This record gives sequence, C-alpha cells and structure tokens, in this order.
Amino acid sequence: MRFSVIIPLYNKAPYIEKALQSVLEQTFDDFEVIVVDDGSTDNSYSTARSVLEVSERPFKLIHQENAGVSTARNNGVAASHGEFICFLDGDDWWAPTFLEKIDELIREYPEAGIYGTNYYYVKNGRQRVCVTTAETGYINYCKAYSEKLQMPLWTGAVAIPRIIFDKMEGFRSNLSLGEDFDLWIKIALQYRVAFLNNPQSYYNQDADVRWRLVSKLHDPSSHMLWNLDYLADEEARNPDFKHLVDNIRVYSLLPYYLSKKYRETAKKELNKVDWTLQDTKTRRQYSQPIALLKAKMAFRKCGSAVKQWILRHI
Repeated sequence: MRFSVIIPLYNKAPYIEKALQSVLEQTFDDFEVIVVDDGSTDNSYSTARSVLEVSERPFKLIHQENAGVSTARNNGVAASHGEFICFLDGDDWWAPTFLEKIDELIREYPEAGIYGTNYYYVKNGRQRVCVTTAETGYINYCKAYSEKLQMPLWTGAVAIPRIIFDKMEGFRSNLSLGEDFDLWIKIALQYRVAFLNNPQSYYNQDADVRWRLVSKLHDPSSHMLWNLDYLADEEARNPDFKHLVDNIRVYSLLPYYLSKKYRETAKKELNKVDWTLQDTKTRRQYSQPIALLKAKMAFRKCGSAVKQWILRHI
C-alpha cells in the first residue's frame, strides 16, 4: 500500500461526504482510507459509513470516545498500512490529482522527511493560493514560513513516510492547537522538506465556526507555543528557526497578551523574542497601552466582520 489517508472526524456531518468523495475520486489509486470518529454527537459517523460502504476503496471506520484530534490521527495511523501517511480533516477536500502529484514529488525528491503541496484558502466561497514564498523542490522550511507567515506545510496537503512518523512518535496528544506545526518542525529540523508549488488541496474556512479551534484562546498547557522548550537549544543555535518561532510568537500571542487571564504567561513567552530582529511596526504595537491595543483590535474585528458580510452578499 502506497498511501494511507487519515481523516479525524468530529461533528463534520455537513462536510464529510464532500471530503471523502474528493479522496475516493483520486486519479492515483494505491491508497486506503482510515476515518477516526472522535466521539461525534451528530451523524458524522453514519454519513461517513454510507459513503465508504458503497465505494470499492479499502477503508476502516473507527469510533473512539472524544480524545482530541492528535489522538484521533495517531490512532488512525496505528490502524493503517501505507508506506506514506496523508491527512485530511472532515471539512476540507483535495483536488483529484493530489495523491498523483504527491507521488511524483516523492519520486523526484526521495530524500525528504516530509512532502507538501501548495493549497487554496477558501473563504466566503472564494479561493486564493495560500503560499507565495516557496518554489518547487527542497526548501528551507523555516525561511519559507517566516518570510510572510504563510504555512508551507498544512495538514491537509502533506505526506510523511511512515518510518519518519513513527520515529517522531506522531502528534503530541496534549496539544490542541499547533500540534501539526510541532510535528512538522521536528521533522524539518532533522530532514529535508520537499514542496510542490501547485495547489492540490482546499483549506475550508467556511465551516461551522463552533468547531474552529484556531479562533479560540487555548490554555497554555495545550498550546504549542508554550510547549517548545524541548527545542530551546535549537532556538539558540539555529537563526532560521529562531526567526520563525519569534515571528509566530509576536503574531499569535497578541490576543493572549490582551487577555487579562493569559497576559502574564504571554509576557513570559514574549520575553524570549529577539526584538532587535522585529520590524518597527511590531515593536511599536507591543509598546502601546493595553487599552489602546484592545480598541484597535476591536475596530479591526468590526471592519473584518463588515468586509466578510459584504463578500458573502456580493
């Protein structure tokens, strides 16, 4: 078996049929499908079963008590047999040639520890190419990511050799935000990264916001930024990684910095930033009074909401 496609599933009933059909309609046919239902409370499980049972594709449909996406993915990999592991969330989808293009990338760049394609970011029914900073071939993952904070590796557009996934011990189950980056960076710091600058996957931002974890504040114990101390030595000696993680900190921690509950712990992480390498705009932002920053963020959110309403009704 060339590929195992792992799909964690939690309350994605309106979307899972489209996701599964995009996998079943692949032009490359040497793959299996593993769906792990993570304790859904809607009809996600039955919808997935009805789609898979009428296909001729090898599949497994696993049900587990709700344990989080990392555990679901890890359990899916454990139940699979493919040489390479791919992931797709239940509300995203692939182009028909995704696996075909990934297979070509693997054959052309066999030394990589992880493979990724470009992808589309879908919002209000419109799509845009997500990565504009990387070209096809082996890439410096940290440099490509830090330039504009565009993720060269996204969960729905990667393939990992099983031997590498097992060596890294999969996703850390204690993380509910950034568990994918945590695994990608561990791989990228030890192996080469191969990227195809050809969008082959669709990152759906029009799904029900109730299940969109990135829009919520997470307890630091489950947020990857507060759990990178094991890479402190790498941060000290690797300027590309240092620049990337600092850029992610100043971008991602602002809502926590503005939250009374998480402000002090956010400050501790921000104290790790080399501010001399940050641009003037970013330095000024964090030097402003909290009340002013909160007002500016509220204004931006309001403006964004108005913009999204206009786009939905054009």
